[in-house]
Amino acid sequence: MNLDYLEIKGGVPLKGEVVVTGAKNAVTKMIVASLLSDKKCIFTNVPNISEVEITLELCKEIGMEVHWDREKHYLEVITKEIKTRKIPQRFSGANRIPILLIGALLGRVKEEIVVPTVGGCHIGKRPVDFHMASLQALGAEIEYRKIGEESIYLASAPNGLTGQVIELAYPSVGATENTILAACRAKGRTVIKNAATECEILDLILFLQKCGVSIYVDVDRTIHIEETKVFYPCEHHVIPDRIVAASFGMAAIATKGRVFVRGAVQEHMVNFLNQVREIGGKFRVEKDGIEFYSEGSLRGGAHIETDVHPGFMTDWQQPFSLLLMVADSSSVVHETVYESRFGYIHTLKEMGAQVDFFTKCLGRKPCRFALQNHAHSIVIHGRAKLHAKDIAIPDLRAGFAYVMAALIAEGTSKITNLHFLDRGYEDLDGKLKALGAQVTRKSLEKVLI
Repeated sequence: MNLDYLEIKGGVPLKGEVVVTGAKNAVTKMIVASLLSDKKCIFTNVPNISEVEITLELCKEIGMEVHWDREKHYLEVITKEIKTRKIPQRFSGANRIPILLIGALLGRVKEEIVVPTVGGCHIGKRPVDFHMASLQALGAEIEYRKIGEESIYLASAPNGLTGQVIELAYPSVGATENTILAACRAKGRTVIKNAATECEILDLILFLQKCGVSIYVDVDRTIHIEETKVFYPCEHHVIPDRIVAASFGMAAIATKGRVFVRGAVQEHMVNFLNQVREIGGKFRVEKDGIEFYSEGSLRGGAHIETDVHPGFMTDWQQPFSLLLMVADSSSVVHETVYESRFGYIHTLKEMGAQVDFFTKCLGRKPCRFALQNHAHSIVIHGRAKLHAKDIAIPDLRAGFAYVMAALIAEGTSKITNLHFLDRGYEDLDGKLKALGAQVTRKSLEKVLI
C-alpha cells in the first residue's frame, strides 16, 4: 500500500501555469474499447496516473500488448488474441473498469466470461442493474455469484448478441459505455435511448468510429450503433480532463491566486464556468486554455444541483462546495447523482466549515433519492475560517477538496491515503509546488524505519 502523505502549509496564493493531460474517464474506457479489435491502437495525451496503470494491468491479463511512454503521454496497445476469459480476483474492487469487460468481450469470445465485482470510490451504490438490463436485452446471459469471500459475474452470449432498441432507466455513464461496447459486435443495429452524452462518451464514440464502427449521436440522448465486422488500426488524442482543469481553477480562486490552466476546454465546462461567475470567481478563456483568478470576496448565494451532462458534474461538487464555504453568504447544494457523496463534509466541519445536512430535495424538482432518507442536500454557511487538520482521504474527488482546504487553512495539514488522488491527478504535489504552494510529499515508510 502507498504510505505517502502530503504536508501542506496554507495561506499561499497559487500563481502560474499548469498543464492538464488526458481525461481519466475517457482514456481508461477507450483502452477497454480497444479489446473489441485485434488491430493496433495509439493514444496520445495519456495521463500518467494509477487508474491508467491498473486498467492496463487488467487488460494485459487478457492478452493486450502494451507500450506506454509515461513521460511522453504516449500509449500503444494491441490485443491480437484473447488469452483468458477469467479476470483474476485481485482486480476485484480495483476500479470500475472490470464490469466494462463484459460488453467489450461478449462479441469477441464465445465462451463464458468471468469478471470480478467492481470497485472505485465509496460515494454511493452505483448499481450495475442498468448495465445488466441492457446487456441482457442484447442477448447476454449474466449471473452474479458469491463463492466464499469472492464475488464474480459470469457472462456469455450462447446465441450471439443481437441489436435492439434499448432505453436506459437512467442516463448512467457506465451503462451507456457498456451497452455501446456490446452493440459494436451485435448483429444489426442497436439504438440506445436516454443515453449519457458526457464529453468523455463522445470521445469514446469518436475513437470507435476511427476503429471502424458506424456510430453516431442523435437528438434526445439517442445513440445509434451498427454491427461492426471489420476493424482498423487508429490513433486518437484523448480529450483533456475537465475535472482536473476545474480542480486547479477552483484552487486558484480559493487561494486568491491566478492560474492559467493549459488544456482546459470551455465547451466541456460551460455549466461549471457559469457557476464560477455567479459566485464572483473570475476566468478568462483563451484558445489553448482558461485562466482562473480571484478579485475580492466570493459572494455565495448559489444553488447547485448536480446532474448528468449537460448539468453540473457531481465530480465538481466537492471542491466547489469548498469555495462556497469561504464565500460571503449561504448556498445550497443538492446532489442528485450519488446518494452518499457528502461524507467528506464531516472532516471540513471539523476544520471550521458550517454545513447543515438535509434528507429532503433542496432543489427545483425532486430527484431519485427523494423520500429515501439519504442526506443528499446541504446548506453551506459561508465565511468559514478553516484551520489545519490531519486528514485521511476517503475518495478521489473529496481528496482534492481536502487539498484545497489545506491550501487555505491556517497552519499545516497532513493528508494521507494519497492512492485515491494518484488515481486521477498526475504529479499533483509537483504541479502545486510549481504554482507556489508549500507542499511536501513524504513517506510514512521512512518515518516508521
